[in-house]
Amino acid sequence: MSTQPQPSLKPAPRRPQTVWWKRWWRRLPPSRQDRFATLGPLLAVLLFLSAIAVAITYLRFEELKRDQEAVTRDVEYAQQRLRLRLLERQEQLMRLAREVGNKEIENDEFEFQVESLISQFPELMAISWIDARRNVLAAYASPSAPVHLMRPVDSTLDAGETDGTFELARDLRQPIYSRPMGKEPRNSVLMLQVPMSEQGRFSGTVMGEYSVDGLLRFGIPPEIMARYAVALVDEQGLVLAGSLQTPNEVLRLLPWSDQPLEHEVPVSPVGNGLILKAQGYRTSQDIVGSGFFWVIGALSALTVWMLLGTWRHTRRRVQAQQALVSETNFRRAMENSMLTGMRALDLQGRITYVNPAFCSMTGWTEGELVGRTAPFPYWPEEDHDLLAARLDDELNGRSTPGGFEVRVQRRDGSVFDARMYVSPLIDPHGHQTGWMTSMTDITEPKRIREELSASYERFTTVLESLDSAVSVAPLGSDEMLFANKMYRLWFGTRGQGHRHLVDLAGNQPTPSPDDGDAVDAFAGMPTETLTDAGSENAEVFVEELDRWLEVRTRYLTWVDGRLAQMVIASDITPRRLAEEQTARQTERAQTASRLITMGEMASSVAHELNQPLTAISNYCNGMISRLQDQRISPDELLGALEKTARQAQRAGQIIQRIRAFVKRSEPNPTLSDVPQMVSNAIELADIELRRQQVRLTSYVAARLPLLMVDPILIEQVLINLLKNAGEAIAQAGRPPGNRSIELRVGPRRQEDQDVIEFSVIDTGNGVPDEMIERIYEAFYSTKNEGMGIGLKLCRSIVESHHGRMQVQNLYNGDEVSGCCFSFWIPVVSRLRAENPGESAPSKSLTDTERAR
Repeated sequence: MSTQPQPSLKPAPRRPQTVWWKRWWRRLPPSRQDRFATLGPLLAVLLFLSAIAVAITYLRFEELKRDQEAVTRDVEYAQQRLRLRLLERQEQLMRLAREVGNKEIENDEFEFQVESLISQFPELMAISWIDARRNVLAAYASPSAPVHLMRPVDSTLDAGETDGTFELARDLRQPIYSRPMGKEPRNSVLMLQVPMSEQGRFSGTVMGEYSVDGLLRFGIPPEIMARYAVALVDEQGLVLAGSLQTPNEVLRLLPWSDQPLEHEVPVSPVGNGLILKAQGYRTSQDIVGSGFFWVIGALSALTVWMLLGTWRHTRRRVQAQQALVSETNFRRAMENSMLTGMRALDLQGRITYVNPAFCSMTGWTEGELVGRTAPFPYWPEEDHDLLAARLDDELNGRSTPGGFEVRVQRRDGSVFDARMYVSPLIDPHGHQTGWMTSMTDITEPKRIREELSASYERFTTVLESLDSAVSVAPLGSDEMLFANKMYRLWFGTRGQGHRHLVDLAGNQPTPSPDDGDAVDAFAGMPTETLTDAGSENAEVFVEELDRWLEVRTRYLTWVDGRLAQMVIASDITPRRLAEEQTARQTERAQTASRLITMGEMASSVAHELNQPLTAISNYCNGMISRLQDQRISPDELLGALEKTARQAQRAGQIIQRIRAFVKRSEPNPTLSDVPQMVSNAIELADIELRRQQVRLTSYVAARLPLLMVDPILIEQVLINLLKNAGEAIAQAGRPPGNRSIELRVGPRRQEDQDVIEFSVIDTGNGVPDEMIERIYEAFYSTKNEGMGIGLKLCRSIVESHHGRMQVQNLYNGDEVSGCCFSFWIPVVSRLRAENPGESAPSKSLTDTERAR
């Protein structure tokens, strides 16, 4: 007997609404749910059968499409063949018309050529020579031609016979095709009118008449005729030649398809009056595809029947397994969720069970471990005896309750440490059936413990081995928190030595005098600021040790939270003695430095004098050679002697500058004209460049300001760079057209100041990338015969004038095409203030003199 539910005083909480089909499904009994679940495979089979039918239909439509494309392609090919044949006959008739119009042939020759054409090309039925008044001057017809095509000479054509093509050819002066003409469609003739001109006037036509049937038989390829039903039809669709199938005989790939396999295209150059049409022959229906469809249908029906039988059998098995599966899954879930490895042994020591965690630890699968006896595969070979003794104790119940440590070998050969705990395995009847062992991986905790121990030992060993005294003590206390071996050797184990070092270094903070805290006089001090501050250093002399010590102090928070001060005292007595000895050696080093400078300048003199002396030698050799050959005039001799004298004077000036350079580090600057310096350098360097067949080009900007420089040194830098450029070109082996040097001088803006830049650009092989950083080093050279001081000296000269020097390679794509050495000198030089007595010249040079 059911009772009516009483209304509640409080409204029940609203439950979330579910989808209607979910509620409907939950209300169904399991048997009904199984029946509905069976519909899934049945629907899948029906969908599969539908997909097969759609696929077969699609494939048949695709086959129809391919066949239609083949018909279209073949008809287009046949039309091209027929078009080419018509154009060839047209060209032959046009050539014949030109010969007739030019009066190159007479009637007999015309008939001879026409007869040859008709006999060679069967589609030509007749060819006639018609004058401007439609009179037939000459004609020839094929023996097989109809009677009306055999026109006698001196007869006149009617306007209806030409269908207006004669008038069109006369008006348009180009070949004109007529429509197919004839009383019977099968005997239709195609007419071609080719106009003739005589001195620009229309003089008649050459009329060719084609058999439409002959065009089909001789113009269409045989393979096309064998494959399709081909015909030539007019614009009304009337068949003129060939044959077409009736609608009932046209190929249809599907019973409901009305689309025949056919294609038509107008015959060019005739036009729409003649159309080529082809149809595919009838073939057998796709019996294989239909049979395949019915086989698939039968197999699908058999599959449905088997699914129904399998469903009934599965229902009975599922009901019997549900209880067992739920219980097994619960127990398996508990075992798999454990991180501890579990292993069960029977009383004889055979493995009967392992959980996934145990397999994961050892790397062996459950199937490889269950049933194995000792020695187990996870035992290391060197521990077999020990582990066998442990197993014997385990089987005899002699294992300790706290467990024991063992080494376990994984399948990949690696070994880890584990702790095992053993307990008896009791069955539901209370009988012992074996032993249960749990295993935990302790490799990481053991490693951390060993690392901490090793770290402490290393820390102690390092501090004990230091040659510095290290001590740590609380602030304001004699208690020692730490002292290393060196501290104990110097000051003992008490804290007086620590306090004494702090007092000598002056780094001990002073507590407030008003602080009445007897426990910690430094309470309330900003300890975070002290510990974050850097260390303080001081050098003190300890009379008790008779040593100089470097004392470094730092505040830190000790392990128990107290504020402590660490003191590190290093013995610097040998360093102090070395500093005193170094001070005594300073004066002695001055004399040695002067001797080294003199040695360096001796090499510089030899390098610097080489160029003017070479110029003097070249001038003298040239004068001697020309005097011997009596090819020199007094004026030329006088000019050469003056140049030689100037070079000798220049060599003397170089020696004077080098001597001055020895006495002081700065050059002797004067207000110098840039174009003059460039001209002097080119005059000297050009001698060597001409000998090496190198072309020198200079570009000097106009209105350059005067520079406060030593002109001799700047000229020497330019000469050295030009000489190096010529040697680089000679070493690269460039052809004569590519052996050139370009010298550019102009104003620039560098490092926020106005400068004059000198650039020497050559076409050599450049400087290797690995040598760019070293070419300015003393005695380093990229040439076998080089001394390695030229660029070093050039850079020193430029930097002594507060300038900069640089080098970079020039590229043409990925290939090095040359090198550019450049340096710049500031316009407003600091050397001007060092030479206040120098004054500018009264007037500046003209633009022409500066642009030399």
